[in-house]
Amino acid sequence: YENGDLRSIKLGDQEILRRIYVAVRDRNWSTVPNLIAHVQMVVDSDAFQITYTVENHQGDIDFRWRGAIQGDCAGTLTFQMDGEAHSTFLRNRIGFCVLHPMHCAGVVARITYTDGQMEMSAFPVAIAPQLVVNGEIKPVSPFNEMQAVAHEVTPDLWAEVRFSGDIFEMEDQRNWTDASYKTYSTPLRLPFPAEIQQGTKITQAITLTLIGEGKTSLPAALPTAAPQTIPFQRKLSAVSQPVPQLGLGVASHGQALSPLELERLRQLKLTHLRVDLKLAQPDYTAVLQQATMEARALQVTLEIALHLTNAATELPALAKLIEALRPPVGRWLIFQEGEPVTAASWVQMAREWLADYAADVPIGGVTNVYFTDLNRNRPAVQALDLVAYSLNPQVHAFDNQSLIETLAAQAATVTSARQLIGDLPLVISPVTLQPRFNPNATAPESTPLPNTLPSSVDPRQMALFGAGWTLGSLKYLAESGAASITYYETTGWRGVMEIATGSTAPEKFRSLPGAVFPLYHVLAAVGEFAGGEVLPTISGDPLRLDGLLLRKAGQTRLLLANLTNQPQQVTVQDLGEQVHVQFLDETNAEAAMSAPETFRTQAGEPKSSLNGELTLPLRPYAVVRIDSGEINESRPA
Repeated sequence: YENGDLRSIKLGDQEILRRIYVAVRDRNWSTVPNLIAHVQMVVDSDAFQITYTVENHQGDIDFRWRGAIQGDCAGTLTFQMDGEAHSTFLRNRIGFCVLHPMHCAGVVARITYTDGQMEMSAFPVAIAPQLVVNGEIKPVSPFNEMQAVAHEVTPDLWAEVRFSGDIFEMEDQRNWTDASYKTYSTPLRLPFPAEIQQGTKITQAITLTLIGEGKTSLPAALPTAAPQTIPFQRKLSAVSQPVPQLGLGVASHGQALSPLELERLRQLKLTHLRVDLKLAQPDYTAVLQQATMEARALQVTLEIALHLTNAATELPALAKLIEALRPPVGRWLIFQEGEPVTAASWVQMAREWLADYAADVPIGGVTNVYFTDLNRNRPAVQALDLVAYSLNPQVHAFDNQSLIETLAAQAATVTSARQLIGDLPLVISPVTLQPRFNPNATAPESTPLPNTLPSSVDPRQMALFGAGWTLGSLKYLAESGAASITYYETTGWRGVMEIATGSTAPEKFRSLPGAVFPLYHVLAAVGEFAGGEVLPTISGDPLRLDGLLLRKAGQTRLLLANLTNQPQQVTVQDLGEQVHVQFLDETNAEAAMSAPETFRTQAGEPKSSLNGELTLPLRPYAVVRIDSGEINESRPA
């Protein structure tokens, strides 16, 4: 139980469900925060009961409900919500969401429909798209109009989830890098937003049971304790990948980079800067001028994202501008405003106007939003030199644990994208902690309240958590074969370092003026291995600890991150005999942020492995760098 939700429901070490929770989504698909009170818990050895009340207030929304969760000695879980609208408002969804974990891919499932009919199926392996048919979003899956869904835990044991109070359907949340399949109430075939009248009552219930002969053979108690030490090792049977090209976005605050900022950015060994040119806006000339100067100062190319509205007039004007400015273009990304993916006609028109300047520069696009837009609007790949989409971990959930869960799902998007685009280079651009904008809004987004951060800003950007999340993102995108990744921005609260004058909201974004963020050191550590290779690795518990293994010119570097707020201990295998270990944690983070040059020149503490193994303690959210010569290749596959 956590803040009104049930999380990580397991049978021993086997995760049955990742989460059950109630969500109130406004007309723009934003989640209205829960204000929880009156929590009462009665927990016995073979049963429990939890009750609480919740108020959801945001704008004109005033919805209140009571939650009741029960578990009995037969192993049955029930979760009920009884709610009432205390105002009249527009909503897109109110009710339960049930998350089946991503590792259910390919698992056999049995669906019971609302008409009582049953059908055998399986959870999709490739990410299932949502298609738009006659203006309606339709999940491509048999998991629609459901009364219940059961999946096979073992050949003689099934876990069944039964729903009441609404019609439920499932979507593949890996489309947005959530590591789950989500079953939710109110089908997308119904119009939204819908008006909820004051006094409307909403009652729903979820029941989870285990069924089948295997239930009778379960032991009275099953081990659930996490291992004290997490094993981490190289995955010998997997193929290595090139270290992807790494870049940053031009700072959205518009301030020019200072000499100190330029010098620190050079240490990241970047390949490119991304600049977004909205050709319908009059300031795009100045934006390109500044980006050109910064790219030249950093000795990198530009990843220029062109946002077209009237290509017939905008592209000729742009062609004249680039002839005058001579920007160092590395790639073009073509997007058409108002269209989810780039049509082949826009790419072809861009080629005609841009080829005279740099005929050999690759031109691509597809979507400025999420993988799901690529997945539901299959691109005309024959018109493209590369395919791009962006990602962030906070489309549906916002707590630390949910963000960590998205990391492995990033690799799933790359794997599924590869089935759609063949061998074309895949560009992930940009990767941000928060959504840059709301692509699904049905009304203008509200202005941030006083003393609140913009919706695109997350304080974890400048925290140790941000460094660990970035390391995990690099691991999964690099190991799955992404050719290029653009992270964050250069400076500011969406960047890799704070500007010299500091945060404009220091009580909410508590950064150090002029200091780098911990994630800067992760990017710097990877940048030193540009041109090298990424070797796949396996963590014994990837939701608690994960890492990235790099090799170049006979040297290896292992970067590990404790992804929790608790101390962890890791045993690393396959190391060389002599290594150097450097920690970035709560004991030295402030010094590493204020004086990154000093931190980066420190070789780390020398240590000797024992038969290629080394056990290390990690403080909460710590990042550790382990450098050595060649790794131990003697362990059999």
